[in-house]
Parts: sequence; C-alpha cells; structure tokens
Amino acid sequence: MSITLTDQDKLTLRTAAYGAVELMSAAGATSSPGKIATEGSIALYSATGLVGHVLAEKPKGAKLNHKSVASIADQVLPALTAAMGLLREQDPAEADNFRSTVIVALEAATRAHKGEPSPTLADMTRKITEALDAA
Repeated sequence: MSITLTDQDKLTLRTAAYGAVELMSAAGATSSPGKIATEGSIALYSATGLVGHVLAEKPKGAKLNHKSVASIADQVLPALTAAMGLLREQDPAEADNFRSTVIVALEAATRAHKGEPSPTLADMTRKITEALDAA
C-alpha cells in the first residue's frame, strides 16, 4: 500500500514524535533533561520505514510553545493522536511502526534517568501512550 503524506502530515508526525521527547525532557527537568532529549532523539533518528524517512527529514515549521510543560503538551498530545489517526487511515502497519518508534524513544529517554523513572516521567509516559492509543 502506498502512503501519501502532505507536508502538513509530515509536520504532524515530526511534531508528535519529537514533541513527545521534548515533553519527557521537560518532565525530567530535575534529572538530566539534556541526556533525556539526546537519548530519545537518537531513538527517533533510528526509526525505519516511512516513519524513519519522515523523522529524518530536516524539521521545518515545528515550533513548540516552551512557556510551560502544559503548553508543550497542548500541542504534542493532540499531534500524537492525529498522527496515529492519519497513519491508521492509510496503512495500519505504518501506524504500528510510528507507535513503536515513539514508545522506544520514551523508553530510551526514561533510561537516561538513573534508577527508577521519577513519578513525573512515569506520568508523562502514561499521558503520551494514552494520546497514541486515542486514535
């Protein structure tokens, strides 16, 4: 099955995936936000398939509102749901690929935190996963 993604669709996917990592970094601000962001981004950059190609493109237009974690979440959580919806509509296997790519990025980001994930990181992981599954 051939998937046709518009520039806006690609922007939604990139905003969703990289925004999820950004949310984890912001939620882990008391540990090592830089390491969280780096580990999560490496996981996204390692994606394969159509999702990998889209995430590897130079991001254009993805501007997250960094006033607060809530502001970032207001943009990213709906983008995650929208990304899953548009991929499921065109190719359910690629939707699964996107979901697993984001989950791996969350796991990589969480691993950057020494020891057990903080309650804040665990809660943000739950919110992101719920947004992925809401479509």
